[in-house]
Amino acid sequence: MREKSRIIEEYEVNPHTMILQPIEYGARTFTKIIEVDDVLISPFKPFDILKKSCEFFGSSYEGRKEGTKRLTGIIYKAPIMVNPQMSIYLFPTSSPVKQECAWVSHSHVRGYERSTNGSTKVFLQNNESCIVPISYSSFENQMLRTSDLRIAYTQRVSEMENKYNAKIQRETSKVRTLYLNRNITKADA
Repeated sequence: MREKSRIIEEYEVNPHTMILQPIEYGARTFTKIIEVDDVLISPFKPFDILKKSCEFFGSSYEGRKEGTKRLTGIIYKAPIMVNPQMSIYLFPTSSPVKQECAWVSHSHVRGYERSTNGSTKVFLQNNESCIVPISYSSFENQMLRTSDLRIAYTQRVSEMENKYNAKIQRETSKVRTLYLNRNITKADA
């Protein structure tokens, strides 16, 4: 992975965001932002960037977390739909309020394997890899839970579309039936 990185002041999670990793910078926690073609450093914590990104896309973190709960029942270490239309789903590696919590983009994970000291090596879509502080089984569980969220959201949208399309078909059928059943006499013509 490119180690040359640039410092940025503002950042929103986007389709190129792969991981938000906390890094210690003196007494403060900054974020190493790993994108498909870039590595950036932000003076904000990963959780702050995630919350700001939810707001950028029209919701709050709490609203997105509540949405996850309603769709999947997941409450603890909940994956977040930052922007479902752009397929931006991230999951935390620990409790989001903990300093060591990283956020991983579900769609950029190509694979993963056990690493040393209870960590997991993550293989990313751009053929790079990095180590995240989460056990293999917990990482696998977070991947599955995020998949569940994606599927639940997609099914909900599909149900709504099917319901709407069925209603449109019924209404169209009623209009055709009404038109065909009219009795038009020669006097009316």
